[in-house]
Amino acid sequence: MLDSTAATYPFDKWLYDTYMVPYNLEFLYKMQDVGSDISFNLVPATLDKSEILAVLVKYLWFDVYSKVVSEEFLKYNGPRIIHLIGSAAYYPNSSIYILGTAEGGMKVTLYTVNQLDTKNMNFLNDNYFHVMHHEFTHILNQKKSFPKDFETFSAGYYDPAGWNNRTESQAASIGCISTYASAEPREDIAETISLYITMSDAQWKAKLALAANPGTDIIPNNLTIQGDSIIKLKLAMCGKWLKESWNVDLKALHDEVQEREKHIDEVLSQKYW
Repeated sequence: MLDSTAATYPFDKWLYDTYMVPYNLEFLYKMQDVGSDISFNLVPATLDKSEILAVLVKYLWFDVYSKVVSEEFLKYNGPRIIHLIGSAAYYPNSSIYILGTAEGGMKVTLYTVNQLDTKNMNFLNDNYFHVMHHEFTHILNQKKSFPKDFETFSAGYYDPAGWNNRTESQAASIGCISTYASAEPREDIAETISLYITMSDAQWKAKLALAANPGTDIIPNNLTIQGDSIIKLKLAMCGKWLKESWNVDLKALHDEVQEREKHIDEVLSQKYW
């Protein structure tokens, strides 16, 4: 229920009109105790950072799919809750932390909101937009299964427990676009799609170059083709799955996001509430 006497009412009203009315989505920036993982020591998101991220989520996620696919796509397939958390979710006695989660295809939680830096596009992608597209891939994959053949490309080299001890070149040597992609096939799929969408062409080419020539820092393997060829095969399968299952053009998503990233300052300079 909107409270017209609250100090945050203009922003709350904008969230309601922007997310709830068209998408039936509740955008939660006030940390929910019931909806948070109490096993982590978490900090609420600040209002100013939440306002910025709310605008950017619409611009770099929802509006992208509306333009590239259709206005109805996220209405039917998107999450029903977006929950912002100010801090990262660190595992106890570990340097590993969570940047985002997707729960049951209904809820996406984004962490580290209080560190938001609009002048650093790599930071924005690493902490939010790559995470959003990654978690959304999980949501789509929960609804329509990915081809099992994907798992054969790097079969025998996934490591759910030790992926974080690998270097980028080690992961690339087995055809994984990131260290996290080398954890298991479902994460490999989500990483391949989300990183392709959010990385610039130069960044993607650099990843392929690393996979083609990882140097001596590699995982001993019996793969018969180079890592860059494996990544290209994985990307092609991802694009085919998105097109055939969802009528989504993966390259068009990438191109639209790359163009929009050039205009973030202009978007944030506008008054919304």
